[in-house]
Amino acid sequence: MANDEIAVAVCYALKIDGHDLGTFDGCDGLGCEVEITQRVEGGNNGFVWQLPTRVHYSNVRLTRPVTAATQEVARWFAGAVQGGARRTATIEARTLAGDLITSWGLRDVVPVRWTGPRFDTQTAAAAMETVELAHHGFFGPGWGG
Repeated sequence: MANDEIAVAVCYALKIDGHDLGTFDGCDGLGCEVEITQRVEGGNNGFVWQLPTRVHYSNVRLTRPVTAATQEVARWFAGAVQGGARRTATIEARTLAGDLITSWGLRDVVPVRWTGPRFDTQTAAAAMETVELAHHGFFGPGWGG
């Protein structure tokens, strides 16, 4: 893939400490925000300093239809909420052919929520699951290591 191609991802592969938890159809929440504190300078009424303070990382939500890999997520989630060590995660955006588009490394991953499928015999929609992860920053190319 050329560097100037648009990144149209078909799936997102999730790995926690290198353990493959399968691919997901949707990924939402990759982002961060810097909190800003405003300070005025005495004698300078026409200017307000904008000072960065904390960085907040939003939770990441991955969704997919229920598959056999759902059991792997359930095992990891159960172990992680029982006081396991914080982990690193990698989310890879991949094309339909499986080619890597880009990836994001997440530091100190903590499970927040797993939502299982809603079963409704009145609709033919796929049974979906959602995994929500909190993290404490990004790592990898472009993120300082």
